[in-house]
Parts: sequence; structure tokens; C-alpha cells
Amino acid sequence: MSRWAWLWRLVSRRLWFRAAAFSFAAALLALVAPLIAPLIPYELGAKIGADAVDNILGIIASSMLAVTTFSLTAMVSAYGAATANVTPRAVILLLEDTTSQNALSTFLGAFLFAIVGIIALSTGFYGEQGRVLLFGGTIALIVVIAVTLLRWIQHIALLGRVHDTITRVERAAMAAVQSVQHRPRIAALATPPVPADAQPVRCGDRIGHVTNIDLSELGEAMAACGGHVHLAVLPGSFVDPGRVVAWVVDGDEATCARVAESITVQRDRSFDHDPRFGLIVLSEIASRALSPAVNDPGTAIAVLGAQLRVLQKLAGAKGAPFDERVVVPALAIEKLVVDAFRPIARDGAAHVEVAMKLQKTLAALGGFAPDWSAAARHAADDARHRARAALSIENERLAVARAFEDWPE
Repeated sequence: MSRWAWLWRLVSRRLWFRAAAFSFAAALLALVAPLIAPLIPYELGAKIGADAVDNILGIIASSMLAVTTFSLTAMVSAYGAATANVTPRAVILLLEDTTSQNALSTFLGAFLFAIVGIIALSTGFYGEQGRVLLFGGTIALIVVIAVTLLRWIQHIALLGRVHDTITRVERAAMAAVQSVQHRPRIAALATPPVPADAQPVRCGDRIGHVTNIDLSELGEAMAACGGHVHLAVLPGSFVDPGRVVAWVVDGDEATCARVAESITVQRDRSFDHDPRFGLIVLSEIASRALSPAVNDPGTAIAVLGAQLRVLQKLAGAKGAPFDERVVVPALAIEKLVVDAFRPIARDGAAHVEVAMKLQKTLAALGGFAPDWSAAARHAADDARHRARAALSIENERLAVARAFEDWPE
């Protein structure tokens, strides 16, 4: 994704942006009525008095302020519940929830529309015909508020719940799969060899996670110098001043600087373009559920199903089109499997149902994705050893030991 498109994406998903846009549109709608007023018949305007519109606007102004405050309280409570009961890394997905943003923006916009309308009516800004337009806009706004409230009531009942958060993280990881440049490979083949005469590129004094790489900018830079670049990082990689992020062949210092600028580094990791982060967050949800304070093996089993669906899509990914002058490393299969399943194997070793489900999940992964079978079997062996050490009943140990080979029985 280009740098400017990435910045626009970040800004447009902020809660304040949508609320500000809706509020500006609502205030503008209330102020443009006099400009269209001459098109309204005078007789129709005379039938609608200022008091009729003013009373409705007063009700909207008082009620929408209360609804907006309630909505903010409910959203903050949902964010707190997600932080405490799921994982703090998933809260960003709740903050970017479009339904919540649309509801809050609609209520705030309706409040401002009513306030601006009341002020304009009290100053005689509209006139006879202008009141007709204001009245029509108010009726339309009431319909929008009613529909938004109905959707919001259903939505707020699920916001921040464990199952809802698992679904959101799974969808974010699925969306990130669409941006991978190569189908995941074993670690030995994930990174292509770098020519001996390549120049190293570093990100200066920036420390953080790679969140976006402007591949189109890299392609233009390589076309200008006639060389090619080997990237050493992917979205999600942690970089520091000493780490090489790319190798440039047949490029000068200006080209190397351009390559470094095309790599966005931020403090926090992002779900965009980084399916591995989605798998990590899913495993964190399972680990929280398996903690002694929560003790919810069912959530860990649900997470294993979500992870298997994400990995299935990753295994079948064909990769997005890319410029041959920009060599991008692939995701390493072994790292993906370890990130997804090792925390669950560690924290769920003492739960026989979780240990068995993990063995069956890994067997299924190796069954539909032959390239993943070696990593899946290695993870299954590790999980089986952990379960054998944690389980005290021999029958349960045997059940876990047979689960991988007995799949899909």
C-alpha cells in the first residue's frame, strides 16, 4: 500500500474522524436550507410554523446528548472488558469498529444539527420557505436516528465479548492474508539469497514494528536507478538502528534513502498486512482463557478453530502481484505454526480436552497442507511432551498421544 493511502487509512479509521465528518455535514445541512428556500412554494412554508420545528429540534437536542453520553460509556466499558478478559492487542479492532463509529457519529451529528437549527430559527435565519426544508431534514434525521438506534442496540450487546473479539481478530487475520506477496514457505526457502555486492539499508534511529511497505514506491525507485532491492523485513518485523531492512543492488545513496523512507515503522504492531500478528493475538486470547483465574477451555478450543481457518487460507494463498525488481521474503511456515500453537500447548497442557483438540488441529493442518506437515508434526510432538508432563492420569496421556494419529476419527 502506498504511503499516502496508508496514512489516509489510519486517519479515516480514527473515532474522532468519522464523528467530526458527521458533525460537519449535519451543521452544513442545517445552514444550507436558506440557499434552497426560494425553490419552495410560499404557501407550503406558511403552513409550517417556527414553533413546530423548534419543538422537535429541542427534543432531538436534549435526547441525543444523553444518548451520545450513554454510547460513549458503553463503548468505554466494552473496551475495558476486552482488555481485562481477552487481550489488550484486540482493543484496536473495537476502536475501529464502523458500526460503533457510525452510531456515535450519528448521535453527535443529530445533536449539532438540532443546536444549529434552534439557533438559526431564533435569529430568523430561515424565513418561511427555509423552515420547510429544515422540517423535512428533521423528519429524515429522525428516521436515520431510529434505524441507527435499532442497529446499535443489537450491536452493543455483543461488543467486547470474547466470541465477538475472536471473530474480529480472525477477520483481521483473514484480510491480512490478501496482502501477502508469496505463499508461506519453509524457513530455508522463505528468504532469497542476497547478492554479494548489495548495499545494506537501515531505518536510521527508528525503533519499532514495520507496519507498511510502499512496494509501488520501491518499484519506482528501482526503475529510476535500474537496480533491484531485496527486502529483509516484512510487516510485523521489529527493527532497530542496527538491523538491515533491505539490500539494494546497483543503487546510490539517494536510492537507499528512498528505500528506507518507503518502510513505515511505528511503535505498535498492526493487523494490516500482518497475518502472523493475528495468529499471535488469537493465541493470547486462548492463553488468557486457560489461566487459573479464568479457566475457560472452551474459549481455547474456539481459538484453535479460528487459527486453523486462518492457516488454511494462508496455505492456499497465491500471493499478490509484485514487481520483479522488488524481492520480498515469504512468511516462514515454522514461525507461523510456533506463534499460533506453542502458547496454547504450554498453557493448555493440563487440560486434556485442549491438548486433544490441539493434536487434531495440527493433524488437520498437515492433512490439507502437505507443505505444513513437518512443522505441524513437530508442534504436535512438542505439545504431546508438554501434556504428558502436566497430566497425572495415564488414560488421558494415552488419549492425547493417540489424537494426532487417530485424526479424523
